[in-house]
Amino acid sequence: MERKWWKESVVYQIYPRSFMDSNGDGIGDIKGITSKLDYLKELGIDVIWLSPVYQSPNDDNGYDISDYQAIMQEFGNMEDFDEMLAAAHERGIKIMMDLVVNHTSDEHRWFVESRKSKNNPYRDYYIWRDAKDGREPNNWGSCFGGSAWQYDETTDMYFLHLFSKKQPDLNWDNKVVRREVFDMMTWWLEKGVDGFRMDVISMISKVPGLPDGPKDKDALYGDFGPSVINGPHVHDYLKEMRKEVLSKFDTITVGETSGVTVEEAVKYAADDESELNMVFQFEQNDLDGGEHGKWNLNKIYLPDLKAVLNRWQTYLEGKAWNSLYWSNHDQPRIVSRLGNDTEAYRELSAKMLATCLHMMKGTPYIYQGEELGMTNVPFASMDEFRDIESINAYREYTENGIIAPEDMMKYLNYKSRDNARTPMQWSDEENGGFTKGTPWIKINSNYTTINAKEQMEREDSVFHYYQQLISLRKKEPVIVYGTFALLMPEDEDIFMYTRTYEQEKLLVICNFSQKERELEIPEEWERGTILLGNYKDAAVGRKMCLRDYEAIVIKK
Repeated sequence: MERKWWKESVVYQIYPRSFMDSNGDGIGDIKGITSKLDYLKELGIDVIWLSPVYQSPNDDNGYDISDYQAIMQEFGNMEDFDEMLAAAHERGIKIMMDLVVNHTSDEHRWFVESRKSKNNPYRDYYIWRDAKDGREPNNWGSCFGGSAWQYDETTDMYFLHLFSKKQPDLNWDNKVVRREVFDMMTWWLEKGVDGFRMDVISMISKVPGLPDGPKDKDALYGDFGPSVINGPHVHDYLKEMRKEVLSKFDTITVGETSGVTVEEAVKYAADDESELNMVFQFEQNDLDGGEHGKWNLNKIYLPDLKAVLNRWQTYLEGKAWNSLYWSNHDQPRIVSRLGNDTEAYRELSAKMLATCLHMMKGTPYIYQGEELGMTNVPFASMDEFRDIESINAYREYTENGIIAPEDMMKYLNYKSRDNARTPMQWSDEENGGFTKGTPWIKINSNYTTINAKEQMEREDSVFHYYQQLISLRKKEPVIVYGTFALLMPEDEDIFMYTRTYEQEKLLVICNFSQKERELEIPEEWERGTILLGNYKDAAVGRKMCLRDYEAIVIKK
């Protein structure tokens, strides 16, 4: 297997609004990020994935971009960005920008022009359609609730928005649009950024005709997925992007590809690098879905999780590269979702989850605060939520009598994206050391006990455990390049697998339960040595008793 720096890297995602505020306005900013680069250097990460910092009206927290080559005023200016980029590079840290090009803001100059008239030169930059039988052009629903179509009276037509009505979809079938995007990407790469995470990139190519989507009998809208996800020209457009832009730079690229299958992933992330380096898959996060999508209190069933991850690990072997993640800005805190966020078990389960993920094959992603074991936030009322998806879902489900308000609040506290967006907890000072002002979103009250300062000073903290994981990755090629084999696939508590590379072998055992489990490990491992564990007194033997949330890595 060809060695690549991005395969050997660990990526850290920063959500700028919530990372560090340098000027006391309650909003994280670029100077704040620069001030914490030494912290990230000490953690040991190689790449920062920077969620959007571009100019934006902020309808969807920066994922609605009005100018791709300017910085959101709340975050600073381009001079601040250049200083951060240089400071990161001085520390050996690369910067991966968030590329949001399925849609723009409706305040982007392209759309401002596009909506002026049917013959405007920018009209075909977006997807416009006439009404059908006096209604929307088709039955598609938006990801954020309501119809995916917005009527515009200026030209008596509808425009498509798969997300917020302030996020009109770009028309990628227009080669001029593709040229504009490629030129913008080139501008950033020439500035010195090191790659792109590509937002909903699997949705840029739509089926011609935009037919109605399948619709459940009780659903308000149809599903656009069959006509949008992994659309007819998506691979053509990404190959064109590789040829026109990415092939000219040494980049790291990852696509957010909802609805992707392992078969499709091999096209997106093929080893020949004809498109992207890797993709994010969502199968693992959809395992606790239910009747109302993500809005429930369901727990992921471990055998199902193992089956999904095993399929991705084995199918991509020798064909494509995996990305490894539990958390990001769109997911609740993993220790509250898949671990145990009580005081007794939070750190143990956070370390166990980290072990399970980082020992697999692929490039690992850490979401800010994950390395501290940060938890979900008990929001008390809808006034405390900021996420457009959560606010719209509450309104849609409660006003239509589908879910009772008290139940919807429980679901939001468990699954809302705002759980990941509360401020980074730096210290036990006021507001967790995040800001001297009023935070833009509620800070978790447990910052007094869960914070970076305390953990950096304590040897057995979650932070130092992540340091060990990252350090091991740089020393042990088997962690990066070894093949993966799952053991005990049906066990409801234990996630156990091996990694093999040349003469090196690892056995990884993780107990996902709050109970002791006795198990017998394969004979070849009974004389192995412990490479890492989240209990200090772990021992290896043919028969082992795994304690609550215990994780152990054995090297042969």
